[in-house]
Amino acid sequence: MNTADLVIAGFGGQGVLFAGQLLAHAALDAGLQTTWMPSYGPEMRGGTANCTVVVADGPIGSPVVGRPQAVIALNLPSLDRYEPLVAPGGLLVVNASLVDRAVERTDIDVVAIPGDDVAAELGHPKLTNVVLLGALIARHTALRALPALDAERVAATLEHVLPERHRGLLGANQAALARGAELAAAVAAPTA
Repeated sequence: MNTADLVIAGFGGQGVLFAGQLLAHAALDAGLQTTWMPSYGPEMRGGTANCTVVVADGPIGSPVVGRPQAVIALNLPSLDRYEPLVAPGGLLVVNASLVDRAVERTDIDVVAIPGDDVAAELGHPKLTNVVLLGALIARHTALRALPALDAERVAATLEHVLPERHRGLLGANQAALARGAELAAAVAAPTA
C-alpha cells in the first residue's frame, strides 16, 4: 500500500487548514483514501494552526502523524517545531519570506521558497499557502508514489473546493499552485 502523510503549519489566517483540505479533497477526487485533522490555538488569526493529511491507496489506520514524510512550514515557529519531526529522507517546504534561518538537518530534502513574495508578485498576497502546496506536490516523492495526485488534479479540485466568496480567485489559486511547483522544480534535489 502506498501512503503519504504530511503536516502543514503556520499562523492562523495563513490558510493552513484550507491547504490541507484542498489536498485531502484532491485525494478523494483521485479515488484515494484520506484523512484531514486540523489543530489550532484559541486565538485563530495570529495564533498557531496546523493540520495533518494522510493519503493512501488503501485503508488508513490513523490520522495521527508522529514522523511526517513532509512538512510545509509557513513561519519560523512552525519550522522550529516540525523540522526535528520530519522523517529521514522526507521533505521540508519552508516559506523563506518569514523564516530567517537555514534548515539544520541534512538528511531531508529542503525546498525554501519565498512564498509571501511569490504570492505578492502574482497579485494575491494571501495565496502563500497555495504556492507552498504547489512546491510540496512537485517534490514529495511519497506523493509521486500516488500518481493520481498531482498538480493538475489539485488545480482541478480547486474548482469545487474554493468557497463561493472566493470563486473569483480560482485562476489566481491555480497560477499560485503552478508557480510553486515550478519553483520547487528549480531547486536542486539532494544527491545523497
